[in-house]
Amino acid sequence: MLLAGDIGATKTSLAIYSAEDGPHRPLVEATFPSDDYPDLETLAREFLARVEYEVQYASFGVAGPVVDGHVKTTNLPWEMDETQLRDALGLQKVYLLNDLESIANAVPSLEANDLFTLNEGRPEPGGAIGIVAPGTGLGEGFLVWDGNRYRAYPSEGGHTDFAPATEAEVDLLRFWLVRKEHVSYEMVCSGIGIGNIYTFLKETGYAPEPDWLAEQLAATDDPTPVIVRAALEKDVPLCDTTLSMFISILGAEAGNLALKLLATGGIYLGGGIPPRIVSALQAGGFMQAFLRKGRFADLLRRVPVRVILNSKAALMGAAAYGLEMEQQDI
Repeated sequence: MLLAGDIGATKTSLAIYSAEDGPHRPLVEATFPSDDYPDLETLAREFLARVEYEVQYASFGVAGPVVDGHVKTTNLPWEMDETQLRDALGLQKVYLLNDLESIANAVPSLEANDLFTLNEGRPEPGGAIGIVAPGTGLGEGFLVWDGNRYRAYPSEGGHTDFAPATEAEVDLLRFWLVRKEHVSYEMVCSGIGIGNIYTFLKETGYAPEPDWLAEQLAATDDPTPVIVRAALEKDVPLCDTTLSMFISILGAEAGNLALKLLATGGIYLGGGIPPRIVSALQAGGFMQAFLRKGRFADLLRRVPVRVILNSKAALMGAAAYGLEMEQQDI
């Protein structure tokens, strides 16, 4: 039996899997608010105490860089170590993966109803695959073909320097450069980024903020859903432009990743935001920014671009990795 987890800044999902049933069919599953627990060990103990299954292995996808089996989460005050968790939980092995490595591990087994296609392209068999996943933060990862199967690898590409591609984005960069030591893609292309773009537009006088919107924003700790909902459902120029700018930046960075990897196998948009804004992604701004690469635009037209609709892809990928490693260990 395997305990798998998707450890996020907002919520943590845990599930138990068997080798017989595979990563698509968990035996039991639960989701917890991450902030309610001091560490993963406490949360995992509580979950295991509720269930009837005895597990021998665990595999966790974590939002943060995993180095030598140790990770400090990027947007959550947790530190995790494979050996410490193994001993504390009484398991044979514990594996820690970057959350994008988890999503990447799920990509080869995603089915048609798990995906929405923005660009059909012409995928090359065995071509590299890139993943860009805006959620609370911005994650990036990739897969390469080793001759037998795809192997997933993590990245911290979301923390690279933001490169504006339009005059408005230049102004956005200038606005935040004087306020922050480093302006990364995550700062303008994530849930955090949507709030930062909105702040820039509001404070530079792009458009007035309606009173009802100000009240809703003041009543929440997370402005992103409010801004996105207003952009999709209401005529609010401040929110419309925020979402349009976010989509343009996301398209440009997805195109950047496609070029860096020569991702002829495709680009996949994961994370919590893209499935919620599929209609806006379809409107054209995303692909325009994706293709705006000069003489390499024709190359990028051949790259498939798909949105991952399955909200449990990271959990599925952590399970797929853990089950594979368990079989190798046996």
